[in-house]
Amino acid sequence: MSTPEFDPRRIRRLRRYTWWSIVPMQPFYVMAPLFLVVVGASQGHYSTVEVLLLAVVAVASAIDGTWVARSLMQGLGHGKQRPVVHAAVFAAALGAMAYTMHKDGTGALWSMVVSGLAGVHVSAAPYRWRWPLAIGTALAVAVIGTFASSPDNPLLGLVPGLFTAALVSMVMSLVLAAVWFWDIVLELDRARTVSAELAVANERLRFAADLHDIQGHHLQVIALKGELTERLIGVDDATARASAAEIAEIARTALKDTRDVVHGYRHTKLTSELENAREILEAAGVRTTVDGDATLVPPPLQPLFGALVREGTTNVLRHSRAENCELRIVTDGPRTSIVLRNDRVKPPNGAAGSGIEGLRQRFSAMGGHVEGRLVDDWFELSGAAELGRTS
Repeated sequence: MSTPEFDPRRIRRLRRYTWWSIVPMQPFYVMAPLFLVVVGASQGHYSTVEVLLLAVVAVASAIDGTWVARSLMQGLGHGKQRPVVHAAVFAAALGAMAYTMHKDGTGALWSMVVSGLAGVHVSAAPYRWRWPLAIGTALAVAVIGTFASSPDNPLLGLVPGLFTAALVSMVMSLVLAAVWFWDIVLELDRARTVSAELAVANERLRFAADLHDIQGHHLQVIALKGELTERLIGVDDATARASAAEIAEIARTALKDTRDVVHGYRHTKLTSELENAREILEAAGVRTTVDGDATLVPPPLQPLFGALVREGTTNVLRHSRAENCELRIVTDGPRTSIVLRNDRVKPPNGAAGSGIEGLRQRFSAMGGHVEGRLVDDWFELSGAAELGRTS
């Protein structure tokens, strides 16, 4: 069963959807109540002072709710807190709801203003306060709505009071669910970033382990041979000279093995490099596709193209904000070519590194060539070599 590919565009789409679901809603909730207040004023139900006070409450609710909603894009419980201001605006919205319910029965629309504020404030609250605030808000709305609808006979106001509380609870739950889901996505995205960093760290540890294995062994032998040579000088010069020659040969072998590790020659296969590159790139959020069969590449050329894939992967991570990476393998008898291309290339900010130049030298030694270029806003790193050809 194949692992689903990560597509960073889905997170951006979900972010836009979440933003439009919560941030612009508070101004939207106050539009209908304000319109009814203006209509009521034209019909003589509200005085100019009442209209101004209700308009101030509506505007303050819109500003406060939008301000908190924007901060919720950082995740659940991450909203910026101004308890005194929030409490004052929420109390004013509750008062406006109660007043209009008693005045002309339009308080149900003002309950939308209350529900929008309640949704963002509960979502922004710390976890230990979330449920108490939600339950307390629903009860407060039910009680206020009941008595505001019918102060003389609360039983008659029970239905509108419960309806108002249910409406506020529903909107509050929807906002909380949207922010909760977005918070989960943010946590998963942070975990993916950590996974990409761990993949790079594991690759560095693997390289360090290979280097330690080679250098530790050779240096230990050189140290022992050096001590032996030191004791033999003046006692058995012929044996000392032979031992010194062995030290020189071991040092040359250590240097060659070190170069092999650095250049990727030591036990490197193209198939393993492809698997490692796909894992690192997809962990970093880069959708990676491979076209072609790496097992068809001749074994003598596998380390060479493995180095190209490794260098290309490093370039994608360091020099781009790539979302897509494509790798194409073409084998035609003894000749093999590989093209690795990625989108969203960062503009150059200095001299290019030595990685591609090193690849050119190595491919040239095998009678091949390497080229890096921009094609339609994509960067292409291509290499080709033929088995049996040397420069």
